[in-house]
Parts: sequence; structure tokens; C-alpha cells
Amino acid sequence: MIDGGEDKTRGGGSPTPVRPERLRGPVEFVGRAAELAQLRRLVATPPCLILLEGEPGIGKSRLVAELLAELPGRHLIGECDDVPEPFPLGVLLDAIRGAADRLGPLNPVAGALAPLLPELADVLPDAPPPLTDPAAERHRLLRAVAAVLAALSPATLLLEDLHWADPATCELLAYLSTHPVEGLAVVLTARTATPGSSTPIHDALARTPPWSVTRVALSPLDADDVRRLAARTLRLDDPPQQLTATLLDRTAGIPFVVEEVLRTLAERGGDPLADDSVPFVLRDVLLWRLRPLDEATREVLGAAAVLGMTPDQRILAPVLGLDRVAIGAALTAAHRAGLLHDAGDGLRFRHDLARQVVYDLVPRESREWLHLRVARVLEQELPRPVAQLAHHYRRAGSGADFVRNAEAAADLATERGDDATAASFLLQTMDVAELPRPVRVRLAAKLGRSAIDGLSQAEAIPVLERLLADRRLPPGARGELGLVLGRMLRQQGEALRGYTEIERAVPYLRAPRRKAPALAVLAAPDTVVGRHVDDHLARCAEAETAAAASGDPAAHLAVRIARASLLLELGDPAAWAIISELRASAELADRPREHARACLNWAQGALHAGHPEQAEALLAAGRALVDETGYERLTSLVEATELSLDRAAGRLDGLAERLRRLIASSERMPVTLLDARAELATVLALTAAAERAGREYASPVSRTEGCAVLGGGNRGRNEVESAKRALREVVADARRVGAIWPLVQALSALARLTVAGRPDEAVRHAAEALSVVRGKGILAWAADAVLVLAEAAAAQGEPARAAAAVAELEAGIAGRDTPLARAALRQCRDLVPA
Repeated sequence: MIDGGEDKTRGGGSPTPVRPERLRGPVEFVGRAAELAQLRRLVATPPCLILLEGEPGIGKSRLVAELLAELPGRHLIGECDDVPEPFPLGVLLDAIRGAADRLGPLNPVAGALAPLLPELADVLPDAPPPLTDPAAERHRLLRAVAAVLAALSPATLLLEDLHWADPATCELLAYLSTHPVEGLAVVLTARTATPGSSTPIHDALARTPPWSVTRVALSPLDADDVRRLAARTLRLDDPPQQLTATLLDRTAGIPFVVEEVLRTLAERGGDPLADDSVPFVLRDVLLWRLRPLDEATREVLGAAAVLGMTPDQRILAPVLGLDRVAIGAALTAAHRAGLLHDAGDGLRFRHDLARQVVYDLVPRESREWLHLRVARVLEQELPRPVAQLAHHYRRAGSGADFVRNAEAAADLATERGDDATAASFLLQTMDVAELPRPVRVRLAAKLGRSAIDGLSQAEAIPVLERLLADRRLPPGARGELGLVLGRMLRQQGEALRGYTEIERAVPYLRAPRRKAPALAVLAAPDTVVGRHVDDHLARCAEAETAAAASGDPAAHLAVRIARASLLLELGDPAAWAIISELRASAELADRPREHARACLNWAQGALHAGHPEQAEALLAAGRALVDETGYERLTSLVEATELSLDRAAGRLDGLAERLRRLIASSERMPVTLLDARAELATVLALTAAAERAGREYASPVSRTEGCAVLGGGNRGRNEVESAKRALREVVADARRVGAIWPLVQALSALARLTVAGRPDEAVRHAAEALSVVRGKGILAWAADAVLVLAEAAAAQGEPARAAAAVAELEAGIAGRDTPLARAALRQCRDLVPA
């Protein structure tokens, strides 16, 4: 069944074979001394969390095996499957099961694991009553796992192949990165994410602070390492440079491929220095190993590659219509040929790269037939392995069966509280072209109700856009999917597109409990251009009506939080009473994540309105709640708000570098990226202005000459130009995505930076900022821009040119609680009397 292909590898010279049995074990460990030493240092001083990354075959598993071989203490080990069933935290629970006999007294919260680990009922506390809030239930589960790990510590937790991990496991690991368990060293291995894509583990850890995870990246072996491997494996005292260069060229320095090539050279004999002796690719190596096998053994090995990494005789026998004796004999022959290895608990492929090569050698028609046969055999299993069934039916080209099982897997994940995994399965079904319209509608509705946060948004957004482009999509599904798409676009920093999608979705949302929170999002004024505050007030009123009709406490709470934020941005003193009432309520206290998000939103609103002290207090409360709940998705928002407050308070020392670090990790929360860039550009402008003022003050020349000194000095000119460039880039991007706050901030800072030397340019920037704010209707936001207009007009001896702008600001903030805008107005009036 396996296509043997053309064997292009030939040996030359006199044969000097090395006995194959001597090469069954691992070859010499080379090229990783620095990384191994680093891992040993880290795990010796727990707690720590380490992510070991690299491409397939780079040696991640070998490195951690070397680490554990000499590491004393308790080892908790788990390995992710490439096609896992929808069981949240599965790999972690497997690691815990293996050490259950060592568990002592446990924190009562560990009882939350009892439904997931019924076999440990005698050692776990009683299960607590279920919670009504799914987010709170998930958080309690995270704390339960952490409690069990604490009881097993000191220990080293090794989890392999995390690129296949479920979102719940990734969320827990992100939680552990910022809430470390004393005495626990966590070591993770994962493939490096390819450009333009991501995985749940990379997304989850990207949202954590940079200090919380130590990343160790493995590179290919260099020429010296390859030479050492060749010397030991081929028993050459001094391998010639030509052999090393050829090996490096044909294996790219990937350790697994280098090892397999060297094994083959040693085992088959011949002259390893002959020009045509070294196989060109891993495929050639495995073809040489396959060549002596009979057709029956090849057929079994091909079916094993279709099944997965571990050949299961119980499945393979009925798939191929053979008895287990024949299957066992074939697998043993493959083992002798070096195609499988003994993993301690049975035979398996040495690496997924090897399995994939064997898989690709099976003709396509045969592969599809085998996938279908495997699926038919798995259908007899109880409980039905729905994820594996979906995988095999999809590879078999059986769309209807794939969709049936993918939907079942999604439903199972939803039952277990894993909405992100459910959405992942449902998203795959959307690619089935022959999907009947009623089925597509049903699946689309489920997709809309699932939590999309755990998915790769780059993958999900175009799928949602295609679904919404179908005019036949029923209203209910259109509303749900439009709301999800709008949320995701906003999270990606597409402010106006996201806002517009939610606007379009609202009329199609039938349930008031769904409509109210969506309208509450539209009530926020500080996100988009092109919507007046009257529009936001109208949306807020509609949200209140929907919340009242819903009778849903969660919807009612979301709307009240939004109303407080809106009033705060408006400078309405009534906002503070609502905030105090909400923060004292059990309703908000019982939802700590919503409480944290609300505090951070209010902190930003307080800063916009000119209340830095209240903003500091709200930020502190939000930060404490984020730490308490382990809600890593908000850590970037905490950092961004803190940095904005530092800039507003004039705490500039080291601020630019901190902002650069936040920007560098923008994948943690893309929605904060543009705001962080606006803050950085503003800090650069303030620093350049301070440098200019310092030089002028210190210079013995006149003020005009002092400006010329700054303008003529390379350092001063570079600082100013760098700040201008950064501000202009922010302005361009903010215009593109329709983000109002960074647009106004950057325009105002650009006007401030240019007013001394280029007043006409400054007036243009300030006038644009005022125009944008006029379209919003919250004039306090334009206070800095209006002050620049007043300064420019006064400097040119024509204060009347700014009179209308100053009067507009004065009227716009009359009766408003906006202290900083009032201070700016007083400065304006000193320059431009009424």
C-alpha cells in the first residue's frame, strides 16, 4: 500500500557497516549545552514557567529528557495529543493522575476537580455547588488545579506538545505564569508558531507580562555539532569538512533528521564520504528503511501512520481485516527496521516527522479509504471519540459525517464549559462546501453563541465575514455572528469597523438580554470617530430599555457600567455616584472579572475627564481584581492605563522604554496597540520639548538664538523629528481605523511640538483635532488643541483668530466636571480675553 518510490540513495566504496542494534537508542547529545544549563538553573529555583520552542525535530523532547534524567524530586508529566477529545485540562489532569497516590490534605477548592476526576473521589474534597457564572466556574477550576499542584510540590511539571493543547489548559498555564505555585517548576514544549498563524498556547502566554514566562528557543545544529554527531555515529576520528557540509546542507541542521540520516549511513554500510552517499531528505532515509519490508508490513505501517503516532493493534486489526498476531508481527518488523521505537508503553513512531513521511507515501486514494475504515471502527467505541471521528471523516472526504461529529464534539465541549474549543470545531464545519443551508444556519447560530476569544482571530474573522455576506443567513444568526465579528474587530484594533458591525447586528438580535450588552458597547464614546455623543446617549437609553425587558441581572449590570463610563467621559458629576453604588453592590462583587474591567474602563474615563487621582484609585482596584481573578486578558489594559497615568502625571523617567516593551508584546491585546503608540509618541514629544526648554534655559544666547541652537544641533533635531514622525504615523493609522482618542491625542501633541517653530503647521493640526472632537461633542477632549490655537494666535499678535475656538471650548465644558480642561481654558483666556 505504501508507494516505495524511486530509491535515489546509493552507497559507495567498501562496506563497513555498524551493527544496527547499537544505534537503536539515542545518539550523542550535542549542541544544547547552553540551553540545558539554562534549564537546570531555572528549575533549580522554582517557581518558574519555561516555554521551550522550536520547529519539529529540533530536539525539544530530547532536551527535556536530558533535563529530567538528572533532576531530583517529583516529576509530573503530560503529553498533548494531536487530535484530542474535547476534555478541558486533559493533559494536566493526566499529569495529576500519575501522582494521585502522593496527594495529602487538599484545599477544599480542589473539590472542583471531582467531576473531572471521578477515579480520585477518595482523595479529593467533596465537589462544591456549581456556580451560575461560567467565568467564575472556570476560575474556580483553575484554582482547583493550582491547589492540587501546590499539594504535589516541590515538583517539576513537564507538558509536551503544547501546540496541540486545548484553550482551557492554555488559560490555566497563563494563570500559573502570574500566580506561580511555590516549589513548582513548569516546563512546556511547543512548536514555534508559523508566521501569520498562532496557537492557543502562544495566544494565552502572549497576554501575560513578559517577566512571567522564560522563553527558550532552539536553533538548528551548527557545523561543529553535526561534525561531532558524524564522528561518533560513523566512528570517524575526524570527519572531513565535505561530509559535514553535505550533512548540514541536506538536513538543515534539524537534529532528528541529522540523526536519522547518520543512522542510515551507519546501518547500511558503504563509504559515507562518497558524493552520492548522503540521503537528500528524510524521505530518502525512510525509503531505505522501508525497502527490505514486505508488502504486508508496509500496508500495516501505512495504516498505522493514518491512525496516528501510536499504532493500536486493537484498531488496526479490524481496519485491515487481519488478526492481531499478523499486526504485531508487522509492527515488530517495522521496529527492527528502525521505523518505530519502543516508547516504554508500546511501539510508536520515533517522531511526527517520520509518521508524516510514511503517511505521505501512502497513495491518496488508499489514505482516504484507510481514514474511512478507521472511522468506521472507531464508531463502535463507547463513548464515541467524536474529535477523532471528525478528524478521520474529514481526511476521508466524507463531509456530512465530518460535520456530524464536529458538531457533536462542539456540543460536548460546550457542556464541559469549553466554549473556545466548541467554536474551533464549529469554525471548521464552515469550510464544507456541500453543507445544506439549514445545517449551516444551525451551526452558525451555535458558533455565534460560542466564546471566540480562544480562537485565532486571523482565522476566524474572514470566516465570519463570508457567513455574513450570505443574504440567506437568518436574522437571529446574522445578529449573533455580527456581534461576534464586531467584538473581534474591536479586539484587533479595528475600531470603526468593529463598531459598525455591532451597529448592523443589533437590529437582528432578538433576545433583549443579548441586545442590551451590544447596545452598551455602542454607548462608549471614546472609541470611534463619526458618532456624536447624542448617538451614544441614545444607544445607552435603548440599552436600558432592553435590559429592563430582559430581566437579566448580567445585562442590567453591563448597561449600568456603560452608563457610568459615558457620564464620566461627559464630565457629568452623576457618574461618581453610580460608580460608588456599583462598586459597593453584591451584584458587581459577585462578578470579579466584570468588576475589574469596569474599574479599568472608569480609570481611563477619569483620566480623559481630568481626574488623575480618581483614575489612580480605580486603576489600583482594577489591578488588584485582575491579580485576584487571574484574568490575564486584562493585564495589557492594566499596563496601558498605568502608563497613560504616568505620562499624564509627568512621570517620564523610563516611560518610553516601558511603552516600547508594551508595544513589542502587542499581540497580548492588539486593541491597546494604537493607544500605546500614541502614548509613546506623546512621551517622545514631551521629552523633546523638555530638552529644548533645558537647552534654551542653559544657553547664554537669546531665546530666538537658543531655538536656533536646538534646531541646528543633531541631537535636538533628531529627537524632535523622531517625535514628529511617530506622531504622524499614529495620526495616519488612527484615521485609517477610525480610533478617536489616539487621533486627538496625537494631533494635539503634534500641534504642541510644532507651535514654537512652525505655528501655521501647529494650527492645522490643532484645528483638525478640534474638528474631530466637535464631531464627537465632548469639547473637554480638545482643551490641549484649543490652547495651542490660542498660543499660536497670541504669538502672531492676532489673538482674535482663536477667539471662536476658545469660546467654543468654554461653552462646551460649562457645567461639566472637567478640571484639566478648565485649567486649560483659564490659560486660553489669559491669551485670548473674552
